[in-house]
Amino acid sequence: MSAVNISLIITTYNRPDALTAVVDACFAQSDLGYEIIIADDGSGHNTRQAVAALQARAPLPLRHVWQEDKGFRAARARNLGTLAAKGNYIVFLDGDCVPQRNFISQHKKLAQRGHLVSGSRVLLSEAATRRTLDQHLDLQRLSLGEKLRWRIGGDLNKVVQLLMTLPDWLRTSKRFTWRRIKSCNMGVWRADLELVNGFDESFLGWGHEDADLVMRLYNAGVMRKDGAFATEVFHLWHRENARDQARSNRALVLQRAAERCTWAVRGLREQQEPAALAAGQIVP
Repeated sequence: MSAVNISLIITTYNRPDALTAVVDACFAQSDLGYEIIIADDGSGHNTRQAVAALQARAPLPLRHVWQEDKGFRAARARNLGTLAAKGNYIVFLDGDCVPQRNFISQHKKLAQRGHLVSGSRVLLSEAATRRTLDQHLDLQRLSLGEKLRWRIGGDLNKVVQLLMTLPDWLRTSKRFTWRRIKSCNMGVWRADLELVNGFDESFLGWGHEDADLVMRLYNAGVMRKDGAFATEVFHLWHRENARDQARSNRALVLQRAAERCTWAVRGLREQQEPAALAAGQIVP
């Protein structure tokens, strides 16, 4: 089996304080043998400045891929990030999800040919998120007592997953399920993404483009592993995105599941066209 060479793709949009907290946690990983691509869905100058400051002190390769702001286009941003990546295994992380120190090493351990890993998250309250960003708290250094106090005080929605790690067994699902599909924390082989043409950019607005990817991978024979009790990230609070298209997007996923669809209508292959790539800028 070939070595696991990880490219971490972090999506972001106009939230440089959260992005900085996330990338700082990435710089503190126990395993620094990977690269970071910031997949930017049209952020402004403040984010570009924040990324430049991070690049200046990065202990590993860090690149910035940007596209014009034309509304919620996270699927396209992730595809552009994938095309810019050099690794054979892609880990997707959102720019408001702070990883624990063993995040990369755990994803590397769970990586298995013919499988994707659907990671897990712990939600922070609005108050805890504000403290974290304003005081530059290092969530990776929270003690056992602090984690328990945050949970009791309602600042974390769960805590047991932060206190123990389960081994890599009984994680594989034999059927497609909607449970815990989160592109904010997901690991998948690049070859498998290419097999199904990546994320489908034809989905409009927020919602279920990640479920569509997992469903198409499942139809193509790629099984899913549950990353709970191994890959937890701290999800910083934010107001929910508009979900006007969520119901119709879910219906589309169900239709494609019934049709055993595997190929994205508009995905990686379309972005490889010269004109399309020109619209996505790799910022030095």
